Amino acid sequence: MTTPAQYDGSCPPEPDAPSVGHPKEAAAGFTAVVKSMAHVWGEAGLFRGTRALMLLNQSAGYDCPSCAWPDPDHDRSSTEFCENGAKAVAWETDTRKIGREFFAKWSVAELAKQSDYWHGQQGRLVEPLVLRPGGMHYEPISWDEAFKLVADELNALASPNEALFYTSGRASNEAAFLYQLFVRQFGTNNLPDCSNMCHESSGSALGPTIGIGKGTVKLDDFEKAQLILILGQNPGTNHPRMLTALQKAKRAGCQIVAVNPLAEAGLLEFRNPQEVRGMLGFGTPLADVYLKVQVGGDAALLQGIIKALFALDAAKPGSAIDRAFVAEYTEGFHAVQAAIEAVTWEFVTEQSGISREQIEDLARRVASSERIISCWAMGLTQNPNAVGTIRDLVNLMLLRGAIGKPGAGLCPVRGHSNVQGDRTMGIYEKPSAAFLDSLGQEFGFNPPREHGFDTVDAIRAMRDGKAKVFFALGGNFLSATPDTAATAAALQNCRLTAHVSIKLNRSHLVPGRTALILPCLGRTELDRQAGGVQFVTTENSMGVVQKSEGKLTPASPQLLSEPAIVARLASATLGARTTVLWNALIADYDRIRMHIARVIPGFQNYNQRVRQPGGFYLPNGPRDRQFTTPDGKAHFTTNPAPTNRLEPGQLVMMTIRTHDQFNTTVYGLDDRYRGISQGRRVVFMNAEDIRERGLKAGDVVDLVSHFRGETRTAPRFIVVEYDIPRRSAATYFPEANVLVPLDSVAEISNTPTSKYIVITMQRSA
Repeated sequence: MTTPAQYDGSCPPEPDAPSVGHPKEAAAGFTAVVKSMAHVWGEAGLFRGTRALMLLNQSAGYDCPSCAWPDPDHDRSSTEFCENGAKAVAWETDTRKIGREFFAKWSVAELAKQSDYWHGQQGRLVEPLVLRPGGMHYEPISWDEAFKLVADELNALASPNEALFYTSGRASNEAAFLYQLFVRQFGTNNLPDCSNMCHESSGSALGPTIGIGKGTVKLDDFEKAQLILILGQNPGTNHPRMLTALQKAKRAGCQIVAVNPLAEAGLLEFRNPQEVRGMLGFGTPLADVYLKVQVGGDAALLQGIIKALFALDAAKPGSAIDRAFVAEYTEGFHAVQAAIEAVTWEFVTEQSGISREQIEDLARRVASSERIISCWAMGLTQNPNAVGTIRDLVNLMLLRGAIGKPGAGLCPVRGHSNVQGDRTMGIYEKPSAAFLDSLGQEFGFNPPREHGFDTVDAIRAMRDGKAKVFFALGGNFLSATPDTAATAAALQNCRLTAHVSIKLNRSHLVPGRTALILPCLGRTELDRQAGGVQFVTTENSMGVVQKSEGKLTPASPQLLSEPAIVARLASATLGARTTVLWNALIADYDRIRMHIARVIPGFQNYNQRVRQPGGFYLPNGPRDRQFTTPDGKAHFTTNPAPTNRLEPGQLVMMTIRTHDQFNTTVYGLDDRYRGISQGRRVVFMNAEDIRERGLKAGDVVDLVSHFRGETRTAPRFIVVEYDIPRRSAATYFPEANVLVPLDSVAEISNTPTSKYIVITMQRSA
C-alpha cells in the first residue's frame, strides 16, 4: 500500500470521461439561482442555508468568504451575493461532519486516491487531528497537546528562519495581524502567502510606478466610465458580482473591451438574476470588442495600442495623449516614446495574434475616451513578463491621464476575500522598515529585518532542508502552488506540517514526519470569546475595510477562531519571551484593532469607523492624483516585450478555473459556461491545432511541459475543440499544476507562470 512519503501529490485521473457540450453565450440568469439554491439547501439545509444567504454581505452579517469584489457603499440588495458566493457559503455551512471515526476508517494513502471534489464533500472538520511519525491514520489530539507539539518543534529549530508561516487570503485582518506579530516575535519574516501566486506581479508593477500596490478606483467609478478594458480576467466565473457593475456601466453608455484567449460567457452577455428580465432569459450584451489574444501575447498587444496612440497624436497633437497630465504628474515619457517607436507592427501582430486594424481601432476608442478603467487578473499576473506587461498597462493609462479622476483608474481584481487586507496587516516576507519600526515600538521588541521566503522560495527551502517546520493559516498549499511533485516532496521533507483548515484538502495528505490538522471557525459562524461575541474585519479589492460577524452555530464546540489559534500558539511557543498579552487580545478583538490603529497608517479610530455601515476607505493617494512615489510623480517605464517562439508541435498552455470552483476549492464537476460536465481533466484546443497533431475531439492525451530541458507529464486529458487562438491551450488547475515548473516564474515578482507553460502532447497509453 502507498505510504504518505511516496505520494507525489497529484490529483488522480477520473474513472469516466467528462461530457462535452456547447459553450454558453450568456452568464447567470435563472440557472444561476437554481444552482445556488441546490448547493446551499443541499449542504446546509433549508433553514440554515437560507439564513446564511440573507446575512451574506450585509452590514449586520458577514463578508463573503469567496472573492474580494466590493459591496455597494449604499443601497445594498437584500440578496447581495452571486452564485460563487452561495457555493462558498454552502461549502462552509455544510452540516456533514468528519472526525475520529472517519479518519480511523480512511488512511492517508486511501484518501490520496480520492478527488479534490470528494474531499470537500465529506463535511466539516470538527476536532484537532495528528498524524504521528510512521502513522497511516490521523487521530484525535487535544488543543493543548497540539499547541505544545508545534511549540516544541519551533523552539527546537537551530534558527527561527527554519520555520515557514503561510497565509491564505481568507484570514481576517485581526488574525493576520496577530499572525505576523507572532512570527516576527518568534524571529523571522518567513511569511509566504497566496499573494505571491496571484497579484504579486500587480504590486511589483504598481508600487514603483504610482506609489501604491493597490487599485485606484471605487465601485461607483464603473457607472462613470466611458471605456472599460478587461484583460486576462473571466468575471463571470471568478468575480460574478462584477457583472452587475459592468451592466450598470453599459447602460450608462460605457464601451467594454475584453481581451482574453477564450470566449467567456460572462464577458459576452449578463442575465441579471436580480431582475425579472434576467430571470426570463433576457440579458445585457457586454463586450463591444472581444480580442482573443494569444496566450502570452498581452505585452505585445499593449505596446501595439500605445504605438497606435503615439501615431494618432502625431497626426493630430493632443488628440490621443493628455500632455498636460503627462507634464504635471509624470516622469519618463520620452524614454517610453523612443522605446515604442522601435517596436515593429510585425512583432506586435505576430506575438499578440491580433491584427493591426483591430489594434488601431481599439486605440481610437481609447483616444476618444476621457474616463477609462483598466481591470485585470491572473491572465496578466502569472506570465514570465507579468510585471512589465502591467507596467505597460500603467503607461497606457498615464498617456490618457486616466488615473486619479472619477470614472477612471487601475483595477487589479483580487481573488480571495481578504488577500489585500492580509498584506495591509503585514503578511509580507519583505516588510518595509517603517512598518517594522512601528510594530516594534508598539510592542516593545526588535523585529527581524532580514527578508524572508516567498512561496516559491519557501518550497525550495523545504526541498533543500533549509526549512523544517511548515505552518499554514488556511488554504490548500499543495493544490495552490506550482510543480505539484516538487511541492509534495518539499512538504514531506519537513519535521512538522500543520494546517488550519475548515475541510479536508489535499495538503493534509502530503505530511511531514508529524502532521497536524487544526479545525477553525468559518466566517459564517458565531465567534464567542471571554469578552463576548466578537466580529472581525476584512479589506476588499477597492480598499474598503468593513466588519464581518458570523451568526450561525459553529459546526463543533471544539472549533477555535483563527485569532484564538494564533494567540494560543504564540503563548505556547514564546512563553516568557513575548511582550504581548495574547489572552487579553483574544478576549476582546477591539484590543487587537486598537494596536492595528497605532501601527498601520489609515486605521485611526478603527473600532469606531468600522462599526459604521459599510466601513471606511483606506487612504489611496493615486486615487486623488497624489502619487506616493519618492518624487511624487507617476513613472512611465520601458518594458521590452518578450519574443515567444515555439518549436514544432508545441503550444502555450494556461491553467484556468471551472465554474464549479473557487481557487483550489472544487464545488462540483461541471463547467457549464464552457459546456463541460462531470469531469475536469480536459484540454481546450483550437480545431486546427487538433487536426495538425492527428487528433480529434474526445481523444485522450498526456500533456508534457518543457522548461530548460526538463519535462513533466500529466496523464489522461480529454481533447476539447474550443474557440481559442492557434498555438494556445487551456486546462484546469490544480490538475495541471504538476506541469508548472517551480523555477518558471515572473521576473521581479517571482510569481509562478501558471498562464504560460510550453507543452506538447502524446496519446495516452
